[in-house]
Amino acid sequence: MKDILSEIIANKRFEVDLQKQAISIEQLQEGISESPTLRSMKQALASSASGIIAEFKRRSPSKGWIQEEACPEEIVPSYAAAGASALSILTDEKFFGGSLKDIRAARPLVEIPILRKDFIIDEYQLYSHNYFEIVAKIVGADAVLLIAAALELEKCNELAEKAHELGLEVLLEIHSSEELAYINKGIDMVGINNRNLGTFFTDVENSFRLVGQLPQDAVLVSESGISDPEIVKRLRAAGFRGFLIGETFMKTQRPGETLQNFLQAIQ
Repeated sequence: MKDILSEIIANKRFEVDLQKQAISIEQLQEGISESPTLRSMKQALASSASGIIAEFKRRSPSKGWIQEEACPEEIVPSYAAAGASALSILTDEKFFGGSLKDIRAARPLVEIPILRKDFIIDEYQLYSHNYFEIVAKIVGADAVLLIAAALELEKCNELAEKAHELGLEVLLEIHSSEELAYINKGIDMVGINNRNLGTFFTDVENSFRLVGQLPQDAVLVSESGISDPEIVKRLRAAGFRGFLIGETFMKTQRPGETLQNFLQAIQ
């Protein structure tokens, strides 16, 4: 079976190499002159009654196009108005149909935290995006995703430290008990991905299997495969405070309205 994560990471390395040829990391660093207001995703989830992280994505490697013409200027404000605690915006172009342009478009329209969801493998990505669109922080992200399965432990720690230097919180994503070693005090939130990134098979029970092995004081997020409000209730009872949901909303004509109905069902 094709390992989808390996394919994504190989393409990401190619993308980053091309970007480095176009503009150096030193040039990008010089471009950072402003410090946008940080909206703490960790605090938003810890204090929220729902904890829903509503995701904006157009496609996925396993499902293909979900909503090819999706517009962040329409969907993101509808998520916020419906009551999302935070937002997740996919910025991978080849496999998920996104870009940092989507965060840039969404940022002025909402006040809730935005997670940049991508496959971060290099410090350069914390500064840059396609060619000359710069800096996740300046574009408007408040947090970034670091995926244990895509990174060596030392590299993950380095990227988390750099993210903090740039004023970005870190959501660490793990999938198995073998990745528990990636959790340390430099991690703001711990996410359990219910999707195997090699096969893209999804099993929400993965969150329940791992929760007992996680730090009790951590802000825990369950990611992927959540479509039933009753599952959210079970996850919250188990100790989770964040619930990242994308396809369940994005596959409908009115994602914000679908989120609103979902929130009513978990109250």
